Amino acid sequence: MNTNTIADFGTPTLAKSINDQTVEFADIPSSKKKGNEAQEFVNYKILYMDKSIKDIKDLSASGDDRKDIKAKSIALYEFVIPIYKNEYMAYAKLCDNKGSQAQKEQMIQAIEQQYNAEFERKYGALLESGKKFAADNDLNVNWD
Repeated sequence: MNTNTIADFGTPTLAKSINDQTVEFADIPSSKKKGNEAQEFVNYKILYMDKSIKDIKDLSASGDDRKDIKAKSIALYEFVIPIYKNEYMAYAKLCDNKGSQAQKEQMIQAIEQQYNAEFERKYGALLESGKKFAADNDLNVNWD
């Protein structure tokens, strides 16, 4: 139930990654952008999440702890996917259209304020269940 691709949700790191897709360097002609790179980046993440949630839903889960982890994974993906499709895509469009830094910061802060607490709650609950499952089953997992 890998959630590494969404671990940066609601962080300045994700906002920077999206915005960095639009960076051009005057002395490097190959860095010239078409104008939709940030949107393509977010769309790629959405496609990957859509595939991930489908794969998770297709897994058979026996045992209460496996069912719990599966349910929490699905809930987490179902929470973040619409935010990527709406808020993060709008942010990507702003980045592609060279919006002002103030506009970008305002949009990112609104996303963080509106969604981070719920994301952290869901992500933390999933992580807690995963750590318990790993310990109970003697799985060697690096949680860093």
